[in-house]
Amino acid sequence: MDGRGRLAEPLTRPGNMRGGRRAGARLRPGQRVLAPVLAKMASRISRFMRFWTLRLEGVRIPRFTGIAASALFLVASIGYGAVRGDHVRMIVDTLEDWRDAGANSLGFRIAAVSLSGEKHVSRAEIVAAAGVTGRTSLLFLDVEAARARLKTMPWIAEATVRKLFPDRLQIRVREREPFALWQVGGRLSLIAADGTLIGPLNDPAFAALPLVVGPGAQTKARDFLALLDRYPSIREQVRASVLVAERRWNLKLKNNVDIRLPETDAGPALDTLLALDRDKRLISRDILAIDLRLPDRVTVRLSDAAAQAREEARKPPKKKGGDA
Repeated sequence: MDGRGRLAEPLTRPGNMRGGRRAGARLRPGQRVLAPVLAKMASRISRFMRFWTLRLEGVRIPRFTGIAASALFLVASIGYGAVRGDHVRMIVDTLEDWRDAGANSLGFRIAAVSLSGEKHVSRAEIVAAAGVTGRTSLLFLDVEAARARLKTMPWIAEATVRKLFPDRLQIRVREREPFALWQVGGRLSLIAADGTLIGPLNDPAFAALPLVVGPGAQTKARDFLALLDRYPSIREQVRASVLVAERRWNLKLKNNVDIRLPETDAGPALDTLLALDRDKRLISRDILAIDLRLPDRVTVRLSDAAAQAREEARKPPKKKGGDA
């Protein structure tokens, strides 16, 4: 302290700070390890900065570089925001509308659409599926994409799309033919021969088609119904063909008789059924089911009334009174 009562040394001097490290204090083990590493890193960074400073001295930056960089940053920011905000589709649609508007102003607006081959699909549905609107330009219409969209329609099996410049579009379609009715889960639908689901049964004109029932029946119907066509006298009595466990078929006849066919090689079983019906009128009898699953035997299940009558017929006749 000097003669005026002032401190001779500042309180902030490292050696006078409470808890601070005094001058000449020894480094801790961890600090002794880090100190040379940090010094080496600082030296490298310094050399790197000096190297590039010398290299860039005298380099002329082209004019408008700052504007271009700002524009690039703005575009990147807009793109990032569009992706993050799910606005990409909206932006693409807007750009496509501008593009089509430019082409339409040059006379490429689609003014007429010629359509052929449609029976069960409306014109409006086909035009909409092809992606044609009042603003669509013939110049930029993607015919392959339009064809692909048309083929996703259940009724459409094949489609062709042609541009007739400058302003006409030609669309030809081939519809699937309803082959059978398919019932599963309480729903009744139309199917094509290849098993493609066409749609629900809404037109009574198709009510007379063969009926197949059960999961997987739609994909196996063509082969089985082709086999059944070889036995017209049996086929005309069939109400429904039921696929059991996706492995074998049962026939539900119009008189409610069940015909149980084997899992493989149903042809010989149908031959047996045809012979029994021709010789013994088996199908028209009072029965519930005919089991043809085993190749060496036929099992017939009688109705309750027929079974009771059979039991009564097999009982021995009662003796008359007075007979010894």
